[in-house]
Amino acid sequence: MLTQGEDVEAHALKERGWSISAIARHLERDRKTVRSYLNGDRLPGVRVTAVADPLADFEVYIRARFVDDPHLWATSLFDEVVALGYARSYPSFVRQVRQRGLRPHCEACAGVKGRDSIDIEHPPGEEIQWDWFERRRAPWGGTAFVLLGTLPHSSRTRGVLAESLDQAHLVEAMDAVMRRLGGTARIWRTDRLATVIVPGSRDVQPSFAPVAKHYGAIVEPCPPRRGNRKGAVEAAVRFTCGRWWRTMTAATPEEAQLSLDRFLAGPGDARQRRTATGLKTTVGVLGDTEPLLALPAAAFPATIEVTRVVAANATVAFRGNRYSVPPGLTDANLSLRHRLGSATVEIHSPVGGLLAAHRLAPPGAGSIVRSVEHHAALERVVLSAFTTERPCDRKANRPPGPEALAAAAALLGNEGRPVVVDLAAYAELAEGAS
Repeated sequence: MLTQGEDVEAHALKERGWSISAIARHLERDRKTVRSYLNGDRLPGVRVTAVADPLADFEVYIRARFVDDPHLWATSLFDEVVALGYARSYPSFVRQVRQRGLRPHCEACAGVKGRDSIDIEHPPGEEIQWDWFERRRAPWGGTAFVLLGTLPHSSRTRGVLAESLDQAHLVEAMDAVMRRLGGTARIWRTDRLATVIVPGSRDVQPSFAPVAKHYGAIVEPCPPRRGNRKGAVEAAVRFTCGRWWRTMTAATPEEAQLSLDRFLAGPGDARQRRTATGLKTTVGVLGDTEPLLALPAAAFPATIEVTRVVAANATVAFRGNRYSVPPGLTDANLSLRHRLGSATVEIHSPVGGLLAAHRLAPPGAGSIVRSVEHHAALERVVLSAFTTERPCDRKANRPPGPEALAAAAALLGNEGRPVVVDLAAYAELAEGAS
């Protein structure tokens, strides 16, 4: 509220060309207040009485309706209160309901929103938290699947790109992540991945239990709909997606893996943290002090299986390299199998027959691995297709031959017979007429 003197000064300054913002700063008042006095909407010394709350008369009804249905749509409730005499707009109604907190909190549906939270203490080296994130329309085509493993005590994170979400690719990615971390923790914390946990229970999949035993770890699933139990890796997913994926320039999965390794070991480990005593440190320093269990010499022997199409040069692609198959299989879908820990890749026919086995080349090397037998067979096929004959004369005159004319006559029937005129008969007819 402006006093009489402030109102007079405000009008005088306005006549001198001052802006409303300048007058408000000079009088140390709000711009909206100054504007209302200059426009004549308010009088000096007169306090505006508070406007009656338009929702007050309907609050009891609204609370009762939310008891009936906590998830009642606001649009439906708005229609009901309008029929009872509510005179404001829908946006005003929603704002007033939200400000009053009339809708009750539903614990089962709200997830982590609106729930009390606390930072969980994680002793060094106690657990690794695992989570996938996937991004469609990757620069190399298809969907990119990235497995992240995070040590919650230090927030150190490492990640690996995988081709699929099946169990064999998960095991391979987990082994690669742990070797980047330098070991494994005693507990593996996961959400309810169907490849790890039996759906609808807390039981570990029978096919995954030997994997945890191989590394000496215990699988601990998060409670249902409680993703914040593994909040460290959830934060790592947000950090990695926002800082790395959105600005990544890699054009192949191999380049993307190198880029991810550099990012997590660089900016990822350089993030600032504090010790339990409040001293400043970094994620990398904390991660180096975590006591992790040693890893076995070889990965768990899961079998990776993928399907590939044979190219015209009788090769199939696998992890940045190409491997030969016998000629004559162009465009066929073949199955490639690689057992983790081995140095070979097997190529099988659609019915399961073994077609070839090759030693693996370094991933992303761009090599073509071709056996001597396949090279010789392909060379024979290619050379046998060559000819020394002269090319055809494409400008020569070649009218329809006898066989073509006979076939055309058979198709046309009587209509296709040529018209023959006998001139002698025509002459006799002309003489008789004369």
